[in-house]
Amino acid sequence: MARIVKFTKMHGAGNDYIYVDTLYNTIPDPAEAARRWSDRHRGIGSDGLVLIGRSGVPEADFTMRIFNADGSEAMMCGNASRCIGKYLYEKGITDRTVIRLLTLSGVKTLRLHLAEGNTVGSVTVDMLAPVLADESQLALPGGSLTDGWIEAGGGRYRGTFVSMGNPHFVTFTDDISTEAVAARGSQLEVAPAFPQRCNIEFARVEPDGSIRTRVWERGSGITMACGTGACATAVAAALTGRAGRASAVVMDGGRLDIEWGEADGHVYMTGPAEFAFEGEVQLD
Repeated sequence: MARIVKFTKMHGAGNDYIYVDTLYNTIPDPAEAARRWSDRHRGIGSDGLVLIGRSGVPEADFTMRIFNADGSEAMMCGNASRCIGKYLYEKGITDRTVIRLLTLSGVKTLRLHLAEGNTVGSVTVDMLAPVLADESQLALPGGSLTDGWIEAGGGRYRGTFVSMGNPHFVTFTDDISTEAVAARGSQLEVAPAFPQRCNIEFARVEPDGSIRTRVWERGSGITMACGTGACATAVAAALTGRAGRASAVVMDGGRLDIEWGEADGHVYMTGPAEFAFEGEVQLD
């Protein structure tokens, strides 16, 4: 007999995931579930699947596992972590407004900002310090990881590598059209310089100082927003002198405010989290 799994669909600035509380639901094969349920024509439709769990270590209160739409497991997702904070508080699972969330890239601290009706209006996530060089990544052949170039698909791209617990390559360009992001993003994701594949950000600094950014997300393609990508973009802009240590990053799904702290070197991301709908799905 097929089992029924209860899920909640949520999004952070349009970056949408299916959330399942593993205290009440067991998902034996989350990679396959992510592939099937994320299909926007034959499934629920999402950028992936997020499993919420209870932490077994004293350093964290809850856990997050995230699977992309192609079934690959991600290290971290800033937008998903904000949604988990809202989920836990508004579902009455916790009354804390500071939550420690264990991810594959470490423990992230969520600070919930309450709004009218004791709801969560926005969430600030301590994304920890960015890593500008990682043993799992090759140095850019055309220069440093901070400002180098790589070749992919017959093109040559200058940009900055930033790890926010997952790998990002940020390239500043005037052309952030859907066609350009799809064509270049799919090539850069699998470039030889990135043996684990890479998330790609195409960014443009606007006259008002905000940074318009579009994302090709590893394992999911073009997404409405990417929290770690917004953080990586802000860090890259600061490193290359395009912005200061605080930036408004505007993605397809909305704005995220990023601050790269001078005192501790941590990156702080603030943005919205929203419920979309709830339902049940059959687990074969």
